[in-house]
Amino acid sequence: MTPQDMETRIVRYGDLIPCKTAFIDAHTPGSDQKENFTIIGGGVSESPDQHVHIAIPHGFNIGAAGQPPKCRNSMHNHRTAEVFFVLKGRWRFFWGEHGDAGEVIMEEGDIFNIPTNIFRGFENIGTDYGMIMAILGGDDAGGGVIWAPHVIEDAKAHGLVLGDNGKLYDTKKGESLPSGVKPMPVLTKDELAKVDTPSPMQVVGGYVRRYHDMVAIAQSGTPCPVIGEKAIIRDKPGFEVALLTRASASQDMHSHDRPSVLMPVKGHWRVNWDGGSATLAPGDTMSVPENLMHNAIPSMTGEAALYHIVATDDMAGATWKG
Repeated sequence: MTPQDMETRIVRYGDLIPCKTAFIDAHTPGSDQKENFTIIGGGVSESPDQHVHIAIPHGFNIGAAGQPPKCRNSMHNHRTAEVFFVLKGRWRFFWGEHGDAGEVIMEEGDIFNIPTNIFRGFENIGTDYGMIMAILGGDDAGGGVIWAPHVIEDAKAHGLVLGDNGKLYDTKKGESLPSGVKPMPVLTKDELAKVDTPSPMQVVGGYVRRYHDMVAIAQSGTPCPVIGEKAIIRDKPGFEVALLTRASASQDMHSHDRPSVLMPVKGHWRVNWDGGSATLAPGDTMSVPENLMHNAIPSMTGEAALYHIVATDDMAGATWKG
């Protein structure tokens, strides 16, 4: 492929186009300053205002959330994997219907494979604008977001109504539910009882991994297997994640039988392929076409780390309990 062709498969951090009304809590004080980014795939946005940067199906979605300090994302649930790694800043992740069942503080490079069927939220607790990058399971990302009942009720008081078609309507703009569309029903007590509330030991022990520990594993000369059946986070979400470092990067050219994604978290990386090359910086996202011979190596001295994602034959769905 020519460099011009490949540029259409690279989304630069500085070119990301945000959606500030992606979800039902967009007017809620404390959540109204957040920005959501749909990088690869349709994501889970409820707003028609979202911009999809790369629409090519990959078997998973890539997105991001950017928030100023003290801005938080409301309690919600997913039917497929929701994986975050911290690109910039310091973040608090919390879970439970009201966010009081447990929490974990994460720094740059740390990764969290949040189990399905739990309510989760997150907050920028740093001192500057922060960014977390997301991987969502499945091409349809599980069909959307399931909100805690109080989130839907709080949003209604601020002019937003979510239809049972998964679309968001802003009464402050004079919008109303179309004919035949009803408000999204809130979960019943019986449905709420079926939502998991795992302990901090279960969540942090099973699904959070620290950047420097992964770097230490990658010092062996091979990438650190982060998420996968035999990885340090044992799950089969429909994709695998690995962390490459300077010590584990290889000059050898290789290819995959499906699209793969490269997401630098530290340093600059040069991706070479048959026909050209490009340099990626932290926050950039590159989709590498299937069957394209390529490699990825640090292009400058200093610390270098990159997350690599590729789909598997496993179906996207509930967290694997193997």
